[in-house]
Amino acid sequence: MRRLLANSPIDGFIVSIFLAVVVAAIFPAGGAFADVMDWVVTALIALLFFLYGTRLSPREALDGLTHWRLHTVILAFTFVLFPLIGLALHPLLTHLIGSALADGFLYLTLVPSTVQSSIAFTSIARGNVPGAIVSASASNLLGVVVTPALVVLLMSTDAGVHISGESILEIVLKILVPFIVGQIARPLVNPFLGKHAESTKLVDRGSIVMVVYVAFSEGVKSGLWSKVGVLDVILVIIVSTLLIVVMLVVTWYVPKRLGFSREDMIAVQFCGTKKSLTTGLPLASVMFAGSVVGFMVLPLMIFHQLQLIICAWMANRYHRQGEPVDDGV
Repeated sequence: MRRLLANSPIDGFIVSIFLAVVVAAIFPAGGAFADVMDWVVTALIALLFFLYGTRLSPREALDGLTHWRLHTVILAFTFVLFPLIGLALHPLLTHLIGSALADGFLYLTLVPSTVQSSIAFTSIARGNVPGAIVSASASNLLGVVVTPALVVLLMSTDAGVHISGESILEIVLKILVPFIVGQIARPLVNPFLGKHAESTKLVDRGSIVMVVYVAFSEGVKSGLWSKVGVLDVILVIIVSTLLIVVMLVVTWYVPKRLGFSREDMIAVQFCGTKKSLTTGLPLASVMFAGSVVGFMVLPLMIFHQLQLIICAWMANRYHRQGEPVDDGV
C-alpha cells in the first residue's frame, strides 16, 4: 500500500487543495478575518515567486538556451494553440456549463506551463531535461506578462477582468519584483534553502492552498456552489480529459514532422501540454474580481490533477519502452 501511494500521482498537495475548497465551503473567510487573509495571501504570493526566482539556475538555463527551435515550439503550443482551442470551445461550453465556468475554462488555456512536473516527467521519460528546464521556466516567466495580456485580449469584461494600471503595478510588485529579487539573492540564499528544502516546499505548497481557500471563500459568499452543479463538474472533467489527449497527440506529431529527436519530442510533449496551477492561481487572484475567482480557478484545478494522472502514465510508459511510440498517447 505504501508503494502504491508513493507511486500515485495524487499527492498530498492535491488533497490539501481540495480540502481547502471543502473548508472554504463550510467556513468561508469573512469580515475582518477575510481582510487579514487577503494580506496574508499577498505576502505568500510574493514569497512564492521569490522562491521561484531562487530555484531557476542561470547555468541550467544557459545549457538549454541555444535550442531556440524547441522553446519556440513549446511556447507556441502554450500561448497560441491552447488559447485558440479555448476560444473555439468557449461558445459550446457557455451553453453546456454556463458562462462563468466557460470563462474559467478559457482562462486555464491562457496560463503558462508547469515547471516541476514538466521537468520531472521529461526526466522520467528520458527526454531533453535541460531543454525542459529552460522552456518550462521561460513559460512561467513570460506568463506573468503574456497571460494578463491574453486575458485582456480574449476575455470579456463580463468575466470580472479588471486589468488597469493599478492591477498591472500589482502584478509587477507581487510577482515580477519578488522573482527578480530571488534571482539576485540566489547565490546567498540557495545554501540555506538547500538545507531546508522540506520547509521551503511547505511554504511553496502552503501558499497555493491559502490562495485556494481565499478564492473559494469569495466564491462561496457570491453563491459559487449554488451555481455549479455536479453535472457541470463532470462535463469539465470530460472536456479537460479530451483536451489533454488532443494536446498530447498534437505535441507528439508536430515535433516529429519537424524533425526533432525523440528526447526533444518528449520535452515538447510534457512542457507543451501542461497548465500551471501554482502560477495560474496567484495571477487569477490579482486579475479577477473576488466574487468570480472561484469560477476561474475551478476548471484549472480539475485540469491540473487530470494532467498529472495522464502524464505520469505517459512518462512511465516511455521509460519502460525506451523507444518512441507511434500513436502519441
